[in-house]
Amino acid sequence: MPTAEARHVGSGKVREIFTVGDDALLLVASDRISAYDVVMREPVPDKGKVLTGLSAHWFEATASLCSNHMISVAARDLPDVGLDDLPGRAMLCRRAEPLPVEFVVRGYLAGSGWREYRATGRVCGHALPDGLREADRLPRPLLTPATKATSGHDENITEAEAASICGPASYEAARDRAVAVYEHAAAAAAARGIIVADTKFEFGLIDGEVVLIDEALTPDSSRFWPADTYVPGRGQPSFDKQYLRDWLDRSGWDHSPPPPALPADVVAATRARYVEAYERLTGRSLNDYLTGVAA
Repeated sequence: MPTAEARHVGSGKVREIFTVGDDALLLVASDRISAYDVVMREPVPDKGKVLTGLSAHWFEATASLCSNHMISVAARDLPDVGLDDLPGRAMLCRRAEPLPVEFVVRGYLAGSGWREYRATGRVCGHALPDGLREADRLPRPLLTPATKATSGHDENITEAEAASICGPASYEAARDRAVAVYEHAAAAAAARGIIVADTKFEFGLIDGEVVLIDEALTPDSSRFWPADTYVPGRGQPSFDKQYLRDWLDRSGWDHSPPPPALPADVVAATRARYVEAYERLTGRSLNDYLTGVAA
């Protein structure tokens, strides 16, 4: 176990963040779940382990395409930060200087991209062919950057705006890496019967190198659709938090705090989708992952 001092420095909607010495961070994914930028009162059991386990899987699988910040998820490498149930949900990482833009790669027309296309025929400055339907596959994956909102919703911006924020060289390096990682992951997921409709990446600088940070291709940061039920022209069933969003929409909630109480069956169904995403994408059970990191 590392002997460097660990200190709690922040809480996000999902994660607790600790510094470990001068050069490392410990990211601990909780079972909290948010929708419409509001954290629900009920946790989703094992959600944090799915997020950490999937991120570790993709960091390892794409390391030849893009360096990342992961050091270890093994229990023996984690510092004691006074939290129970740490193995499986915690990742020791190299500290990076985050780029202040989120890198969204879209392979299919969904979400805010679909809404913008219906209104303008474009998505974040990209002109698209006429006549596309909701959930249609795009002619090629699109990089559509967004600002990182400290409160409220992230805002889609153009690539030119993102380059001016990040600096052209860092932006172009992150853009190329984001598309390469997406294409690799989309192909791997397709072989397991899952469509990666879109995903959101974050990048940072370590010793001047642009590296992938935060999480990678999880149900919180991606739209995962089952390929066997895919029909363009409508919304798709999914292995992500869209199930929860759909239930919240049907509940009549206006997206303002406090959120409605989640019934036990909604929590259980959400957990089942997260766990199935992990197991189908990695080809191993969640229990096998937890046993491996605890060894």
